Amino acid sequence: MRILILGGSGFVGRVLAETAVSAGHDVTVFNRGLRDPVPGVTVLTGDRLAEGGLAALGSGTWDAVVDTWSAGAEAVGATAALLDGRAAHLTYVSSRSVYRWLATGSVDENSPLADLDDPGYAGDKLRGERATEAFGGTVLLARAGLILGPHEDVGRLPWWLNRLHRGGPTLAPGPRDLGVQYIDVRDLAEFILATVGTAGPFNLVAPEGHATMGGLLTAGNAVTGGRAELRWTDPEAILAAGVSPWTDLPIWLPPGEVHTFMHQGDVGKALAAGLRCRPVEETVADTWAWLSGLDGGAPQRTDRPAVGLDPAVEATLLGA
Repeated sequence: MRILILGGSGFVGRVLAETAVSAGHDVTVFNRGLRDPVPGVTVLTGDRLAEGGLAALGSGTWDAVVDTWSAGAEAVGATAALLDGRAAHLTYVSSRSVYRWLATGSVDENSPLADLDDPGYAGDKLRGERATEAFGGTVLLARAGLILGPHEDVGRLPWWLNRLHRGGPTLAPGPRDLGVQYIDVRDLAEFILATVGTAGPFNLVAPEGHATMGGLLTAGNAVTGGRAELRWTDPEAILAAGVSPWTDLPIWLPPGEVHTFMHQGDVGKALAAGLRCRPVEETVADTWAWLSGLDGGAPQRTDRPAVGLDPAVEATLLGA
């Protein structure tokens, strides 16, 4: 296929470009040209937020377009309209955040959505979905949950791996068998490429039971040298110490309605459409191999806050 990736240099877009090139597709990426491109792609340069910034997309046709934009929806609508009639399919990388916060039950594609005028990330993604209506071909909405794997630029799994590599007594947020739902970025990329021509929303995370905090941290400890002594700690003690789930302790959410919303979603539709999820051990090992080969540590998105637990707070909790 001839594939255009709007982005193609950061986390999801970069892995998507790598995966598509490896599969033999003819890949063009459109971005600001601030990072080294994936070998084998054609690069078109432009700034989607600048006047005239889409000029490089003024000609050309493609079988499929993938848009990884994660900010305001105006850029999504402008490119969707510009490419209408020049591509058969559009995939917009959306988010499970588009669902109404703490919607009850196992959230599926028919669950209530957030308010369209929500000023935050959920609203941006939902408005981005609506903006794709300017595109006349088939549109797939890839509602990804937590995304992990090589090239991660939010810092969640990299933080855990670096902490485990430091070793010693290590706070492990319990319970050990607490389920976590995420998607390996490579599995997301493969699903997007395999579903060109398919329309509609798809929740994209691994199914319930695929991974647990215990499995994730045990695998991480193994690949980073086995230096950490995991100290499994009850959620009540962690919360009482003022530790913030998800940010101070990335990925982890204590049992309760937020955990149910974030880590117990329904992905039956995606599984039926061919979603395949690699084992957590593979995700962890490959992320550590990538991280270990970097100079200067993992990349960090400037529009996301840094994550990770203050060592002094961890020491206090471990002492208690």
